[in-house]
Amino acid sequence: MEAGDDRKLVSNWPNVQFVPESYVHPPEKRPGKLVVQPCKTIPVVDFEGHDQTQIIQHIVKATEEFGFFQIINHGVSKKLMDDAMGVFKEFHGMSWKDKTSQRSKDPNKSCRFYTSSEKYTTEEAHVWRDALTHPCHPFEEYMQFWPAKPTRYRKVVGEYVQELRKLGDQILELLCQGLGLSTSYFSRGLVENPVLLVNHYPPCPDPSLTLGLVKHRDPSLITILLQEEINGLQVFKDGEWIGVDPLPHAFVVNGGYVLQMITNGKLKGAEHRAVTNSSVSRTSAAFFIYPSKDSIIEPAQALINACNPPQYRSMKFEDFQKNFLARSGNAEAVMQFISSMHD
Repeated sequence: MEAGDDRKLVSNWPNVQFVPESYVHPPEKRPGKLVVQPCKTIPVVDFEGHDQTQIIQHIVKATEEFGFFQIINHGVSKKLMDDAMGVFKEFHGMSWKDKTSQRSKDPNKSCRFYTSSEKYTTEEAHVWRDALTHPCHPFEEYMQFWPAKPTRYRKVVGEYVQELRKLGDQILELLCQGLGLSTSYFSRGLVENPVLLVNHYPPCPDPSLTLGLVKHRDPSLITILLQEEINGLQVFKDGEWIGVDPLPHAFVVNGGYVLQMITNGKLKGAEHRAVTNSSVSRTSAAFFIYPSKDSIIEPAQALINACNPPQYRSMKFEDFQKNFLARSGNAEAVMQFISSMHD
């Protein structure tokens, strides 16, 4: 794993009494003293429901209106979810020496560990998190570059990401049915590059001044999030922040830019952020379903016509990703780039 100055790791700071100036966000971007309570309006979809048509309608409507939904009874065992969260927390709880000794021998440095973001030296303000990220498929190829500590990390996470690939395929197939697309539309290249991002947000002495993650949309097709039963995830809807109620053994699913582009804006990539907590740490694991670099991202032909022309340009995912990163995920700048009106 690679990092800049490893001693910047937030989770290994001793006796943090105040938020350093470099972590204080501008007043218009910080949470402030506003209390955002968990909201029950984020749709919850029960995958054990007997009426598949109703399930399909539910997830399509949720992605149209919120860009987010939670799923329960999804088929991933509770034990595996608990084991995965356990090793994620165990990794982030290791000493500075143990964590930084897990440097990847991958020449492409695709398995990385860092604090705040990978643009640490240039970002406007740092965020209050440490992060571990690595590719997941084919896991037999990448597993050798995953952390060797905790000793059960590779075994547990290998099983976990295989189950999430199956769940991702199921969700995307249901969305295809709801949109009138071939059920195999999202197969092959569009789902071939899943990446795991494990975020750890240590207790913060003043959560009103900083953020765990800034307001953003994901550059994925969809993202499947495993989180602890601790508040922290917030969705921006109708000019207000909504807290996502952390349900036990549920996954949070959200659409990303790629889904928004392919559905020609029918399904949304919702803006969201993570806030910190003054008393407890919080760990979450995002499973991003990305296309392969050479995949063409464009509105599906079945979803465009004379009355509904393409809103987005056709481009390789690699080009989209480079421009997304160059714009630091800024929503206005990214939307301008992907728009069909872009010159």
